[in-house]
Amino acid sequence: MSNEPFVVTSRDARGVVTLTLNRPAAFNALSEGMLGALQIELDAVDADPSARVVVLAAAGKVFCAGHDLKEMRAEPSLAYYEALFAQCSRVMLRVQSLSVPVIARVQGIATAAGCQLVAMCDLAVAANTAKFAVSGVNLGLFCSTPSVALARNVPRKQAMEMLLTGDFIDACEARVRGLVNRVVEADALDAEIETLVARIVAKPRVAIAIGKAQFYRQVEAGVAQAYAIAGDAMACNMMDASALEGVQAFNEKRPPQWAPPTTG
Repeated sequence: MSNEPFVVTSRDARGVVTLTLNRPAAFNALSEGMLGALQIELDAVDADPSARVVVLAAAGKVFCAGHDLKEMRAEPSLAYYEALFAQCSRVMLRVQSLSVPVIARVQGIATAAGCQLVAMCDLAVAANTAKFAVSGVNLGLFCSTPSVALARNVPRKQAMEMLLTGDFIDACEARVRGLVNRVVEADALDAEIETLVARIVAKPRVAIAIGKAQFYRQVEAGVAQAYAIAGDAMACNMMDASALEGVQAFNEKRPPQWAPPTTG
């Protein structure tokens, strides 16, 4: 067993936190240890009011191969599997519930729960060599939990085709289907992510936090409830100093002067 951390964390002066899955020899599989480490790091980001963006990256050639099948096969009990998938679901939901955007940096293959992880991120940028699949069905295990995230990213019939066949799609097809936002050459991956990061950190943190929270609440609701959720969020957002300044600046035809982010 490697003594290296499961997840390597780095941060820049802007509050951009990079979480790097760090088990390349195991294809960054979502073992219990990996899931536990990722949960801790995500919780730490959410507790940090100066964090602005999370970039979820991976070491090595593979982004994430899904669950650790050797670990899963070593303890074949219903209670163990229920606990494992519940742990994984908590991590996936934590990605979505963070108050800051999470961008997947997909440099290689993302399969099964690894594809699920990409789908749960708010944005995703992929190298043109990346590939995606929900391939558990090839092993007799339908990717039921990954299907939750996949079906909320791509059209139903395309999601079902991936789930029923287990076939890979390339990065360009993933972009067409809506699984990733942008596809670039591998050596341009970081620069492309930086273009998104720079646009996000230039905006008021509170507006991003309010907007992200209401976005996911309303997309899971009926249209009437969605409008109620969105209307409440916008009203609260308008009471924030940054929104008041932004509207005032627009009215005065000048750039807004955002207050500096909280660092304490």
